[in-house]
Amino acid sequence: MTVTDPKSDLHRYLRYAREAMLWKLDGLSEYDVRRPMTPTGTNLLGLVKHLGTIEFGYFGDTFGRPYDEPIAQQDFEADPTADMWATGEESRAEIIGFYRRAWAHADATIDSLELTAEGSVPWWTKDRVVTLHRILVHVTAETNRHAGHADIVRELIDGAAGLLADNDNMPSSDQSWWQSYRSELEDTAKRAAGLG
Repeated sequence: MTVTDPKSDLHRYLRYAREAMLWKLDGLSEYDVRRPMTPTGTNLLGLVKHLGTIEFGYFGDTFGRPYDEPIAQQDFEADPTADMWATGEESRAEIIGFYRRAWAHADATIDSLELTAEGSVPWWTKDRVVTLHRILVHVTAETNRHAGHADIVRELIDGAAGLLADNDNMPSSDQSWWQSYRSELEDTAKRAAGLG
């Protein structure tokens, strides 16, 4: 068994989740990366923008590591959803570039600090004092949560699903298999509800 460093493990899982997020944009039209797919407006490019804002905030402000990113300076008083969608003036390339710069800024913070390093989250109302360890876990969990949203949104758009481009981690790629599986689930749900 290989012994690994906890900080490296956490950082690796964050990196995997980041890559999964960007893969969900591949091959889609400008409309499809922006279109709201849920009643609350969840959209792929907005999720990427949100995660860039998250990383700049948690690995920047929290640890006193300032950054100069206009996209991250949203007016949440005027629009509490400002980081959840791309404006018409913000291109896909700009949002992806913003997210990659957030990664670089976060990675520099992660690399330069010990897991026990303390910071303070200015927007939290309690328990503001945190460690890098807690923030790495928090942001990794947040990124994976939104990667799950992105996976479902992408599947709703064009049927593409899976973990990563080189490892979708799905039991089958055969459409007839999935149709049969979905039909079985639908029948089971109806029987359980007394509908069929």
